[in-house]
Amino acid sequence: MDEQRITTAVASVNPFGSDGNGDAPPPHRDRIRMPRKALPHTTTPPSTARPTAGAAKHGAGEPASIAPGDAYVQAFARGLQVIEAFDGRARELTLSEVAAAAGLTRAGARRILLTLQHLGYVKLDGRAFSLTARILSLGYPYLTSLPFWNFAEPVMETLVQQLHESCSAAVLDATEIVYVLRVPTQKIMAINLSIGSRLPAYCTSMGRVLLAGLDPHEAHEVLKRSSLRPLTPRTETRITRLRAFVDETRAQGWALVDQELEEGLISLAVPIVDARGRTIAAMNVSGQVNRTPAAEMKRRFLAPLHAAARRISTLVAAHGKG
Repeated sequence: MDEQRITTAVASVNPFGSDGNGDAPPPHRDRIRMPRKALPHTTTPPSTARPTAGAAKHGAGEPASIAPGDAYVQAFARGLQVIEAFDGRARELTLSEVAAAAGLTRAGARRILLTLQHLGYVKLDGRAFSLTARILSLGYPYLTSLPFWNFAEPVMETLVQQLHESCSAAVLDATEIVYVLRVPTQKIMAINLSIGSRLPAYCTSMGRVLLAGLDPHEAHEVLKRSSLRPLTPRTETRITRLRAFVDETRAQGWALVDQELEEGLISLAVPIVDARGRTIAAMNVSGQVNRTPAAEMKRRFLAPLHAAARRISTLVAAHGKG
């Protein structure tokens, strides 16, 4: 299948159903500054509540899917908890700090840290432990395995040059979104976002797009597991209203969130889909509401954003990814 035919096929797919406006959607990486910790739980912005690492987590707000038993290797889980203790808020941690963050005894944390040091993932300077660059080898394969990862950056860079606003891509992990690509313009948020940063799905434009890509019952279950709290006076926390927003996003194929994550911040997101029309990621543009109010953002940015996302989706399909 040549790219022109694939472009036509992808352009005909609305992953959420019909366009809410009755129209066909318009034609649809921060150079890789990987955080020190490249596991799926990399950087947690200060506005996002982070539970203390205790039992092994499969995502914030989501219980472990496997109860401890013969299939559960507790020592391995504890090793991951120790790595996750280095969450980006402090470059170095003492033994006591690691033990507290991981929910382990000092003796248990010490054994794991010394093992990680022996393997080259951790270094010790005096009384302070820190991660080494080798930790990137644990997360980088995930990023490069994403079906759109190698194609999206040039498309996103072109979009940023066109709109003069930051552009990001994210995937869903339990109740949160995880940034996997980002092309910034200038710093517009109090939150420092980079690859690996996590934000709640319920109050972000990319989160609502990713939830809309799920089965409605599954999306509802994700919302039920979410820690719904007001981050600004505009944050919607009523689950019935959030379900309505997700349904609306599914119908129209895009989501706009106005100052629900952070005061003054507005963002618009659309899906990136695979050859079968399944949502595999979300892409957004974000800006300051005093510069680009909601109505203007939709009028000026929705068509080029859809075009960029469709271009990435076409490349994914053309290369047999996803």
